[in-house]
Amino acid sequence: MTLWGGRFTQKLDDLAWALNASLPVDQRMAIQDVDGSLAWADAIHKAGILSDEEHASLSLGLDTVRKEFASGQFIFQPSDEDIHTAVERRLGELIGAAAGKLHTGRSRNDQVATDFRLWMLQTIPDLLSAFHLLQTALVEQAELAGETVMPGYTHLQRAQPILLAHWWLSHFWALRRDVERLQDLTKRVSVLPLGSGALAGAPFALDRDALAKSLGFADVSQNSLDAVSDRDFAAEYLFVCSMAAVHLSKLAEQIVLFTTAEFGFFELSDAFSTGSSLMPQKKNPDVFELTRGKAGTLIGLLTGLMSTLKGLPSAYDKDLQEDKAPVFAATDALLSILPVMAGALRTIAAKPERMRGAIDSTMMATDLADYLVAKGAPFREAHSLAGKVVRAAGEKNVSLEKMPLEAYQAISPVFEADVYQAFDPLESINKRNTVGGASLQSVRMQIAECKMQNSR
Repeated sequence: MTLWGGRFTQKLDDLAWALNASLPVDQRMAIQDVDGSLAWADAIHKAGILSDEEHASLSLGLDTVRKEFASGQFIFQPSDEDIHTAVERRLGELIGAAAGKLHTGRSRNDQVATDFRLWMLQTIPDLLSAFHLLQTALVEQAELAGETVMPGYTHLQRAQPILLAHWWLSHFWALRRDVERLQDLTKRVSVLPLGSGALAGAPFALDRDALAKSLGFADVSQNSLDAVSDRDFAAEYLFVCSMAAVHLSKLAEQIVLFTTAEFGFFELSDAFSTGSSLMPQKKNPDVFELTRGKAGTLIGLLTGLMSTLKGLPSAYDKDLQEDKAPVFAATDALLSILPVMAGALRTIAAKPERMRGAIDSTMMATDLADYLVAKGAPFREAHSLAGKVVRAAGEKNVSLEKMPLEAYQAISPVFEADVYQAFDPLESINKRNTVGGASLQSVRMQIAECKMQNSR
């Protein structure tokens, strides 16, 4: 059966039918479609469209259909164009002609928009839980890191020493923003379009506020034309997923680098590594490479939907059938990545000696400039003098902490014997004791704040 066709004299071409049908994608919203139909039946019953007997019959039939979906016993038919058709077809088989009254005042335009929003509202908590697991793993690693120092990088060049814990937590905060975006998005998803009809609204005295409340929506749409065409929430959802994928990709990229022999900062667990079919010695970080690769896929999904939306006129257009597949794909990608990443991070073994060995005194050149500032030199002059010290040490092929005091004083008489105190990495780190800084005290405060944020 189809939900249309009275004015047509020809059957739809088979290839056109295959192109037009959306069941392979939108059957994922089966439970939401039934729930929306149950709420709609209540609404039109209260509006006087259904008799008590018809309402009871529809409700009982829809409840049966819902149970069939939940148990995996629902059988789709070749004639099911979409999930709406499948539900109504099965309802007719169960209760007869009364099923034909369910769609009174409703269009697939507002129906599918409602299903989609319901599905997203119910999926966002699953994503938030997955993010929570990964954030917890990051905090656990930060706590395990203790006072372990490592090189901090800018431009992928050694810059200043930091605590490993500070590095782990830097990724926590990026994910925290993703969580906040998802939470904030919820209020824009939680707007009920049902009751908008095809584009002009329903011709019956419906209580849309009560309808919204029954389905768990926080608000109702204020313009029927906009309501059936609005897919901002889908684009925003894809942006949040894409941004999260970028953050995960950055974390993955650094772990790929840090597990190479050239860095050797981390050792991956065998449980989250793969080997080579040719080279027996290989231990590959495929989990992290796949995470990095999927970021490009998610960005493509966002770009695709935005391109679809940009040229559409008002109200519903069939192009919008392309809105759900990218959202489902992005969701599946994140829900596959996040728990694996959490497990992989928990099993990473840090190599403190290797990290400490990668720190040399030139990374404290800024501390050298700060030393001169403390002696009264303007920072610009101090910066220049510290640069000259670095150059002189390079020319003499010695490290800063081993360059003779006479060589320092030849550059500036401001240097005194206490200059060598500037080259202790942990002391350098602990000077940076502002909120959000890299000091041990600041990082401990940050861990406490991360735990509090993650409990919300």
